[in-house]
Order: sequence, then C-alpha cells, then structure tokens
Amino acid sequence: MLRRSRLFGRKTRVTFSLPHDLPDGVVSVVGDFNGWEPGRHELVRRRNGTRSVSVTLSPGVHRFRYLATGGVWFDDDTADRTDEHGCLIEV
Repeated sequence: MLRRSRLFGRKTRVTFSLPHDLPDGVVSVVGDFNGWEPGRHELVRRRNGTRSVSVTLSPGVHRFRYLATGGVWFDDDTADRTDEHGCLIEV
C-alpha cells in the first residue's frame, strides 16, 4: 500500500507498506529514486502488523519495485500504474 504526505516546498513523503508476513524475509523498496540499490530502503516491522519505509520524493513520475529475500521481485497493486518494467508512482 502507498500513502502520500505533502511536505514543505514541492517534496512528498511516500510510505511503502506491506503486511508483516507476506512475503517472508527481508523486503526493500528499490527504484529510480535510490539507484535501484537493494537494502537502502528496507521495510521495517511496525506494531500494527505491517512493514513500512518512507521515502521523500521530488515531483514527477518514479519507477519502483519490491525485492524480497532470495531475489524475489514483485509489484505493488496500489501503484498508479504497473507495466512490464514495474510500478510507477506520480508525485
């Protein structure tokens, strides 16, 4: 699930959130905003039963995917659009 929060100026905080147990193991959000670097934005377990991480993004369209333990790539069905290259979010 994606949640957007406007910040000062033109920045937007985007929170990427998943259930705590699906998929199993460590999950990172990787995209054009972090050089597609796994582990840089790792989702953290929360008390409410989810895992999440927040990233501050500049205006525009950004591409991302999730990467789980074992090299498992997957998409977010709440993204603005999804294509054969992954997810797109517009901020």
